[in-house]
Amino acid sequence: MTVTAKPAGGIALGALGVLAFSMSLPMTRVAVQELDPWFVAFGRAVGAALLAWAYLRLTGAPRPTRDQWRRLSVVALGVVVGFPLFTSLALTTQTSAHGAVVVTVLPATTAVFAVLRAGERPPPLFWIASAAGLTTVLAFLATSGAMHGSLSRADLFLLVAVVLCGLGYAEGGVLSRDLGGARTICWALLLSLPATVPITAVAATVHHPRAGVAAWSAFGYLTLVSMFLGFFAWYAGLARGGIARVGQIQLAQPVLTLLWSALLLGEALTPATVVVAGAVLACVVLIQRTRARSDR
Repeated sequence: MTVTAKPAGGIALGALGVLAFSMSLPMTRVAVQELDPWFVAFGRAVGAALLAWAYLRLTGAPRPTRDQWRRLSVVALGVVVGFPLFTSLALTTQTSAHGAVVVTVLPATTAVFAVLRAGERPPPLFWIASAAGLTTVLAFLATSGAMHGSLSRADLFLLVAVVLCGLGYAEGGVLSRDLGGARTICWALLLSLPATVPITAVAATVHHPRAGVAAWSAFGYLTLVSMFLGFFAWYAGLARGGIARVGQIQLAQPVLTLLWSALLLGEALTPATVVVAGAVLACVVLIQRTRARSDR
């Protein structure tokens, strides 16, 4: 099926997806304090894949074409494997508030991949603003997130997570125009099973998953919402409202994540964190505006 453009509905769905994803880092932080990060990253993908299989069976979804399978592999690499794994590894030692600062460049990363994916030629200001946002985050990480002025392993994990997630968002947004948001994430989850099942099994064997109610509740949220239902709304929003327009809603995600981190986890928000987040958000606003002009 082909999804027709409905900007208003796309924006509403995109906002719902952003709200769902804004709690992913805090919930991951809670989960990895008691559960192995590899189990958290891949176990939630296995659980979500079971839900995806049930959904596809109930709706009688047709199998993707060969080209769609190829593109689904990119989606799976970015949002099923890449982002969950590298954020889980990073948040074993970093706070979710710190991670939220790095995630501020996710809208810009998504826009860059959307530009490359669509073969567009944005104005020079687009690339200048993108470079400024990335430089700001790197400077913040080098001065506050690591010792001796170099990036820590956790910060590198976060940067890799953001790049892979931007790739998965952009590719999934384009693919959802044909498959729909729900089917895009469902097929990507099933495609990932040959990797996610054995890794989950090994992680559970090496580090037996014993945890309290809080950790399992966080894992449940990551499985049901962050890895499954959130993508129903997000990919559908990108397909209906356009990646450039709906992508602007991501500007609210780091701010919401910072608020959840403070309210739920009691993490302190330093002045430097707030200033850097604001500076990067300003760069992202500029990126989205130049992108919107190039689409006209």
